[in-house]
Amino acid sequence: MIPFIDLKSQYARIQDRVEAAVLATMRSGTFILGPEVLALEQRLAEFAGTKHCVSCASGTDALVMALMAKGVGPGDAVFTVPFTFMASAEAICTVGATPIFVDVDPATFNIDRSALSRAIEALAKGDASIHPLPRWDVNKLAGLTPQGIIAVDLFGLPADYQAINAIAGQHDLFVIEDAAQSFGGGAGNARAGSLAEIGCTSFFPAKPLGCYGDGGAIFTDDAEIDALLRSIRVHGQGSDKYENVRLGITGRLDAVQAAVLNVKLDIFDDELVQRQRVADAYGAALAGAGLDLIAPVIPGGYASAWAQYTLIASDAEARSVFQARLAAADIPTMIYYPRPLHTQQAFAPLGYAEGDFAVTEDLVHRVFSLPMHPYLADDEARRIVAAMKG
Repeated sequence: MIPFIDLKSQYARIQDRVEAAVLATMRSGTFILGPEVLALEQRLAEFAGTKHCVSCASGTDALVMALMAKGVGPGDAVFTVPFTFMASAEAICTVGATPIFVDVDPATFNIDRSALSRAIEALAKGDASIHPLPRWDVNKLAGLTPQGIIAVDLFGLPADYQAINAIAGQHDLFVIEDAAQSFGGGAGNARAGSLAEIGCTSFFPAKPLGCYGDGGAIFTDDAEIDALLRSIRVHGQGSDKYENVRLGITGRLDAVQAAVLNVKLDIFDDELVQRQRVADAYGAALAGAGLDLIAPVIPGGYASAWAQYTLIASDAEARSVFQARLAAADIPTMIYYPRPLHTQQAFAPLGYAEGDFAVTEDLVHRVFSLPMHPYLADDEARRIVAAMKG
């Protein structure tokens, strides 16, 4: 069976180094923060091209901490997309704010900049005819103050931050880059994590750069935000551990995960090259296969981290046929994401309904992802494509 994500082959490549690093950390007796974490933060900041990096316990914590650092809370609104994992909008609600959903571009899967502009205008005017808004009474809706945007880099491709940052600047909004899937990708000469005022990523094991548990990181060039994040990460700590100057969380990355990530970072550049090789192999095979499928689109000047290789079928029935053919050949597939956030029960109090975000609602019935990892051979990619012919 071809694995969907092959962490075993990766582990075989670095087993001796990982085990030595973890053993050294265990023998050091320093398990929370410490030199391994500090070294990782410095290396990650250098990799992303930012002045600061604050590691944390998960990608979700990264988003929550970033919002806390920006002072977001009840009565505030943050714009984000409904076509993503739960955490992107969940973080907004966790700090007491309200997510305002914005549809995505059908080609890139990332936030639609025109829809974003309409959503900002709609909220300012309280006019849902311009763009779908929470179905609240006029007074409650008018009580929302727009504060920022969480743009999600879906499947490895960074969003259009040149446009997003410009729109944000026009309306005095901050931008957080959710680079949980794009870390290692980039736009122009800049890498994911550095494309907005604050960048957040995840080190969940399945991510392009993953640890052996949960982990995350936050990137910024702003020294004040960096200091705030370091305080928030440890219960709002002040000058010492028993002085608490603000509310915070337990958001620390443990030293064992940092040790693993320090080893994995050594091979990350090569793994990114291999991910691109696999994507190219898929693209070449699909180009000659004559299948009614839309392959991923990477705009000029962008680089994807290829967290996923996601295809678009003509409709839900066609998707089921392709998935069945692959399953018969013992090839796994995944659907990211089968249900949009605006229809999830957790966000029912917002009052959104089916029909509000046409592109997202179309994509969830048509997308499916193929195995994608640096250790997938070109002939395996060709075999996967051939299996979809039936």
